[in-house]
Amino acid sequence: MDIRFEGAGARFGERIALEPLTLTLTERRIGIIGLNGSGKTTFARMINGLTKPTEGRVTVNGLDTRDDAASVLSMVGFIFQNPQNQIILPIVRDDIGFGLKNRGMGKAEIRTAVDVVLARFQVSHLAERRAHELSGGELQLAALCAVLVTRPQVLILDEPTNQLDLKNRALVERTIEGLNEDVVVISHDLELVDDFDRVLVFDKGRLAVDAPPEEAITRYRELVA
Repeated sequence: MDIRFEGAGARFGERIALEPLTLTLTERRIGIIGLNGSGKTTFARMINGLTKPTEGRVTVNGLDTRDDAASVLSMVGFIFQNPQNQIILPIVRDDIGFGLKNRGMGKAEIRTAVDVVLARFQVSHLAERRAHELSGGELQLAALCAVLVTRPQVLILDEPTNQLDLKNRALVERTIEGLNEDVVVISHDLELVDDFDRVLVFDKGRLAVDAPPEEAITRYRELVA
């Protein structure tokens, strides 16, 4: 992973969502923390081009999120805070295969790819289930499968344990730990990122702390206090 912010910032009208910043991300597991409205989600959405910088530029493995938008989107997967909003089709198998169908793959090839990704996360039993019947943890895993079946190099997860009970939280946490892909995790759940390689703390639209987890989390608690 090679993600670069080069004087990149974002504003919406008169409101500054993220002050311009310059940094390079190369670590495999990066946590992003901060209060609501601190700029952390804007920062994450700028990585895969869901939000374009209004000044400066962002590149992923050398590709500009503005000029090479389609390539960056295929390289960086994003799982939203409410995964049910990401699931389009009612049957889990069909939804996971939807992105592959849009890429022109045949039915047999899609079925094989879906079976492989379901087996990878030990959720083959969910294949024929209806999305509205799934638990919170199962929804997260279904959304994860739908993104990873397209083989992104980087995965961004926005509040993956939000509103999950302890059992489902543990399920999602174990799954994240076992991912081979590079991951960027936005979370209020500090324990989720306390063993990551690097943690960024955002405050009032600016990057306030960029440090190893223990230092970043300590300084975040000081900011909150």
